[in-house]
Amino acid sequence: MRRLTVLLLLTLLLVAALAHWRGIWAVAPQWNPWAPLDVRLPPNLLTGFKLMRLGRDPALCTQALATSSLRYTPLPDSAPTARCPLRNSLRLQSADLAFSSSFIASCPLAVAFALFEQHELQPAAQAAFGQPVRQLEHFGSFACRAIAGSARTSQHASANALDIAGFRLADGQRITLARDWQGDERAARFLRQVHAGACRSFNITLGPAYNAAHRDHLHVDMGGWRLCH
Repeated sequence: MRRLTVLLLLTLLLVAALAHWRGIWAVAPQWNPWAPLDVRLPPNLLTGFKLMRLGRDPALCTQALATSSLRYTPLPDSAPTARCPLRNSLRLQSADLAFSSSFIASCPLAVAFALFEQHELQPAAQAAFGQPVRQLEHFGSFACRAIAGSARTSQHASANALDIAGFRLADGQRITLARDWQGDERAARFLRQVHAGACRSFNITLGPAYNAAHRDHLHVDMGGWRLCH
């Protein structure tokens, strides 16, 4: 059934692209698979496809970033001989919220974060508390290492992952995964909404329910398959 769904989606994309190319059908940018991703528009069935293209096309990723509120500094590609080479990466300073510290992110991770903040995190905060998140606390992104307990290279080694530890609201209230995942009902409900939103925004989201190593943070990354736990 999953293969049939993917095949049907690819067929529809091909038909839509051909119709648009021939001038038969004027497609709105958010429904045109080849149009740059606009972070301001609500995500749809094509968002994952557009995010996937960003990793292969730095210029396309830069166009997507221009539609976001992210403030960042582009970083030069590291030498191919580096132990953990980085390409198409940025140092993120802030967004509509502040970060506990700046961090390095691959361009696709940065765009996915911008989508997450605008369409998932802030709406969840407004619904739960009637106010926005003003700061995101994190444990870092880039780390040249393998997955814990494995020989496989971590997505952190290419700055393609971020560990989110908590949030500070506009009134100063602090909400953390370590304390509130099983804590106050409203805060716990908010964190579960944030977790669900992260699953829609990133390829992989791992939270406290996954294992003890993630008891105090959400691991989000743009790895090659989808996993939400």
